[in-house]
Amino acid sequence: MTLSRRDFALTALAASGATSLGNPARAEAEPIRIGWLAALTGPLASPSIGFDRGVRWATDEINAKGGIHGRKIELVVRDTQGDPTKAVNATQEVISRFKVHAIWGPTNSGELLATSPIMARAKMPSLVAGVVNSLIDPVKYPNAFRVTPSNNQWDAAVRNYTINVVKAKKVAVVADATGYGTAAHDDSVAGFKKAGIEVAYSGTIDPAQPDVTPDLLRMKNAGAEAIVAWTVSTGLASRIMNARAELKWDVPIVGHPVMGSGDVGKLVTKPENWDKVYIVGYKSCSFDDEGKLPPRTQAFVDAVQGKIALNDTSLWWVVSGVDSIRLIAEAVEKTGSSDSDKIIGYWNTLKAWPGLYGTYSFTPEEHNGYQTDEIVMQKANSQHDGAFSLAPGYA
Repeated sequence: MTLSRRDFALTALAASGATSLGNPARAEAEPIRIGWLAALTGPLASPSIGFDRGVRWATDEINAKGGIHGRKIELVVRDTQGDPTKAVNATQEVISRFKVHAIWGPTNSGELLATSPIMARAKMPSLVAGVVNSLIDPVKYPNAFRVTPSNNQWDAAVRNYTINVVKAKKVAVVADATGYGTAAHDDSVAGFKKAGIEVAYSGTIDPAQPDVTPDLLRMKNAGAEAIVAWTVSTGLASRIMNARAELKWDVPIVGHPVMGSGDVGKLVTKPENWDKVYIVGYKSCSFDDEGKLPPRTQAFVDAVQGKIALNDTSLWWVVSGVDSIRLIAEAVEKTGSSDSDKIIGYWNTLKAWPGLYGTYSFTPEEHNGYQTDEIVMQKANSQHDGAFSLAPGYA
């Protein structure tokens, strides 16, 4: 049965009141408990729904083969709804009540800013999807390992494309009014100014704001030649595109990967409103000139056809979820232990670990594992099976 967004939303509602998946077994066959904390509902849910599909697929795959040394993986799921307070409560619960062995999530940076100190105090192995730079600090957070690019990496890709391909001399920088959005906005503004590009307009917008036309009008009147957008809200992203069209303002929008989500295609009032939108992407999830994905990625897409819906999400969210479960499972398998120090110690030794989403390398001094040369720019409206074509002028 193909799992749709609606299926996962229903699953998330059940998970928010949640028990773990399964019952604790005897000590010698104790399950490997993974805390899976994500905004599965609410305005920031799109990325987490994609991650969730990969998390569950990888868990089922491993368990179907007998688990790790006879130990099944047990997910302890909490829907944080994108709320840092809920994320804090969920983090404390899965650590103290369920005694999880590792945590994947929360997936939004604003929530991670609140929960990272809690996980550090508990010495909890944590895989980080948030891009805010300060989330990774091997001294403050020796337990936390980033499995996505940092905001510095994303920001550089967007800035380079805007300057060198779009050729914009004046830009508008806009973001959602969340912890992540504010940090991304500030980094982006600073980066453009340092590069000698005029920031004609900058600001943050509540992701639930119904009409962004006044904001777009201020950007247009300021003479911006491109909009640089940082938001995890598909609703806000589509409203920006629709407002641009209503104003008959033919400027490119460059920025966050969520602007390529299948949900955006459902929310734009006309398909052409999605034109000239370029997003951060990855070689692993990009089609080549012949329309093919890299072999590892293509093998995964072929394996999940009819089992996981990909056309209403971004493939990188799904494969990132797969990689994270596999990283935890491999640490337990190779060390023969689910103790936190063993998992953390194993991750610190990884060099060029070949995931579906990317290649990861960690050391005790460097917990930003994603490789910069695997980041590309993509056409937001070119999605097929969650993957995208490279943006114009980008190779």
